[in-house]
Amino acid sequence: MKDIDLLVVWPNRPEQMKLLDETYRLHRYDLASPDEKEMMLKELAPRIRGVVTTHGGGFERSLLERLPNLEIVASSSVGLDTLCVDACRARGIAVTNTPDVLTDDVADMAMLLILATLRRLLPGVAWIKNGAWLEKGMMPLNTSLKGKTLGIVGLGRIGRAIAQRAEVFGMKVCYCGRRRQGGVAYPYYDDLVTLARDVDILAPVVPGGADTEGLIGREVLSALGPNGYIINISRGSVVDEVALVELLKTGGLAGAGLDVFADEPHVPPELLEMDNVVLQPHCASGTVETRGAMAQLVVDNLAAHFAGRPLLTPVC
Repeated sequence: MKDIDLLVVWPNRPEQMKLLDETYRLHRYDLASPDEKEMMLKELAPRIRGVVTTHGGGFERSLLERLPNLEIVASSSVGLDTLCVDACRARGIAVTNTPDVLTDDVADMAMLLILATLRRLLPGVAWIKNGAWLEKGMMPLNTSLKGKTLGIVGLGRIGRAIAQRAEVFGMKVCYCGRRRQGGVAYPYYDDLVTLARDVDILAPVVPGGADTEGLIGREVLSALGPNGYIINISRGSVVDEVALVELLKTGGLAGAGLDVFADEPHVPPELLEMDNVVLQPHCASGTVETRGAMAQLVVDNLAAHFAGRPLLTPVC
């Protein structure tokens, strides 16, 4: 398949990039300057049959329109909000992503944020490092997980994995979504505000994009209340970040654990100063094992497509 040209909008993991380079003709759009990108497209656009990217690199409609013979876009991510999926679908271009393989790591990160936020892990570290333990004795008490109610917004693969972990910690689980899920006994809510009012911790686990932008808005956050916590491992756009910061500053929320932000990598400065907030740099799936599995799915989906076999994880 060395006669097949692929455009690399965002690179894969090194091992998988080596496999791709040995199999196809790779064109490193990701490494090119703006002028070089334009020259590359003028020369190569008709030859490009596949695109390699990820959520961070995305795939814009303007680039799609420059590639007349494109057949497949293989993205090393679950999120689709940075990919022009509808435009690809309209042209009959396959799009693949990498679900399932990151479920456990993302669910682990959600629990890590819950534990670190409620049990005040980082203030505890600071209490030792700044000498407060020696000077003041024991730090103020923190909050137990056992008996707390976790409200999950979106009970898909990752939502269910979080729920299972929460139960092990003695937490109660309920959820909200577009429809009631079969095969689960967790209480179901069809209204976000009511859910937020009834839980101690709220965790959105939904895709990004226009459909979910601002889903967790001021009304929902206010309903969560001064003893409530928000945990976000989905997308920063899902939560009204301005309202979140304001409520955290004024005591309208007890705390937050955040892996995602509205304008990454930019984080509101106010959040950096709060000791009731735990921050992570959008790395819930960021383990060697999971990123390797995601990268391999890109390789395997491309191989399946160009061999005429069914795609492993098709979006369209």
